[in-house]
Amino acid sequence: MTGTSRSSHDLDVRRRKALFRSWHRGTREMDLVLGRFADALIHDLDDSEMDDYELLMEAQDRDLFQWMTGETATPGNYDTPVFRRIVAFYANGAGVEP
Repeated sequence: MTGTSRSSHDLDVRRRKALFRSWHRGTREMDLVLGRFADALIHDLDDSEMDDYELLMEAQDRDLFQWMTGETATPGNYDTPVFRRIVAFYANGAGVEP
């Protein structure tokens, strides 16, 4: 996959921006991690979850990757239900292409 597979026509402006930013992180690895998650679930996040998701997108790619792989501990302000949902999304194989 080289980019989003989801149309943003049914999303509000906030979620459209988040979807775009998810696929344009700076490193390809995090584009794939956040982009695939956003493709699948951005429409399901409520406003509070969007706050947490947008905070995660402010973190550096290197830090996010280390937190998601368990290489370093996730700081408390980033260790949100949304962060754990992203980690679980991949732990359960949902974000991995066959």
